[in-house]
Amino acid sequence: MADWRLINVLVLGIGFMFIFSAFQTCSMVEQTVITDARDAPNSTFTGNGYTSLATIYVVFAAANWIAPSVVALCGPKWSMVLGGFLYLLFIASFLYPMTWALYVGSVLVGIGAAVLWTAQGSFLTLNSDAETVGRNSGIFWALLQSSLLIGNLFSYFELRGATTISDSRRTVLFGVFSGACFLGVLSFVFLRKAPFTSSKEIQNVNISTEVVNVMEDRPAGPVKALVQSFKLMATKNMLLLSVCFAYTGLELTFFSGVYGTSVSNTKILKDPDALIGICGMFIGAGEIIGGAAFGLLGKRTNRFGRDPIVLLGFLVHTVAFFLIFINIPDIAPIHKTEDVAYFYSVFPNEYVAVLCGFLLGFGDSTFNTQIYSILGFMYPDESAPAFALYKFMQSLAAAVAFFYSDVLMLKWQLLILQVMCVLGSFCFFIVEWGASHLHGPGMYTSID
Repeated sequence: MADWRLINVLVLGIGFMFIFSAFQTCSMVEQTVITDARDAPNSTFTGNGYTSLATIYVVFAAANWIAPSVVALCGPKWSMVLGGFLYLLFIASFLYPMTWALYVGSVLVGIGAAVLWTAQGSFLTLNSDAETVGRNSGIFWALLQSSLLIGNLFSYFELRGATTISDSRRTVLFGVFSGACFLGVLSFVFLRKAPFTSSKEIQNVNISTEVVNVMEDRPAGPVKALVQSFKLMATKNMLLLSVCFAYTGLELTFFSGVYGTSVSNTKILKDPDALIGICGMFIGAGEIIGGAAFGLLGKRTNRFGRDPIVLLGFLVHTVAFFLIFINIPDIAPIHKTEDVAYFYSVFPNEYVAVLCGFLLGFGDSTFNTQIYSILGFMYPDESAPAFALYKFMQSLAAAVAFFYSDVLMLKWQLLILQVMCVLGSFCFFIVEWGASHLHGPGMYTSID
């Protein structure tokens, strides 16, 4: 007899793999594509990639509070179809860039993101129990993060040798992205209803996107979720953790949008547009390796607690920020340049750029897996508001970062990241120290 829960998880992961192979690669090349479209002869297009991405995350943050009701009304399966379709509209808008379509699409995909991720958390929970949730979340994580490899591999071959992204090249690029996204949405249609699973069976298990308890037909409405979340926000531990949440949002903005644009704008590098794809692939490799080491294998790697892993992430990101500072020109996030970096004797290097991509992805995975772990451990009975707050703060910080990314030189962006990395890590250590003294040995819980 077929294990339909496992099949559902596989189809779910494949659907997300297709959608985010398109969307995450789109985010990395968006500013470059928009700049070239704006600079084309006789162009009337006036859109801005950073503004578009900032809009996405502002709407995503706000829409977290209405998404639970949408999922309760439509069910997880059709909510994912709806959310995925909104992603498709946004990606398809790049086939023929129009300023109004860019910003309308940005609002729609922000709403779609909140609905899609809320529904994903509910559906994964419905298809898991205490014995299979680690396996299922691990399968989903691996398929999701592989999207960074697949999408950026295609981007590399398509943009290799290009000095600008022409209309014809953009049409091919986003035609393929739209097709991949459509396949992802279509795959959700084939998901089957899973047998009932009691939420008590998976309590204390961390599912990062669980923001509504649809399983027991008692969905939390947006007002109730908002009230619960703000009550939780007022607690000392959540205020401290919010600093770490905000840091993950800032560095998400940097590695998903700013870094690829900066590499592409550094014209002294060899084939910089194609290098976006290589850097994206190594960001994905870092995410997958870190997620496997500290997520799937968390029972082994977390034996000394979460603090050493967060400390490792802090050190990895600090090294990455310094290497980027000496390797990428200061003006690169804003426009194309043939300048060298901060030290005039050091020329931008392709291998260092790729290494920094890997370090950014690996460091991101260390912070996120441990945030998932500590929230799942500390708030087993308040997981919905806890994870809603995490997503809200992360999305809000990402939006703020996209707004300043178009005006601040690289050194100031890196300084903000480094300061927040220090503060976020320190706040995490305080919460972890308090939890370890309160609960004693045996407190450590991996994301599986």
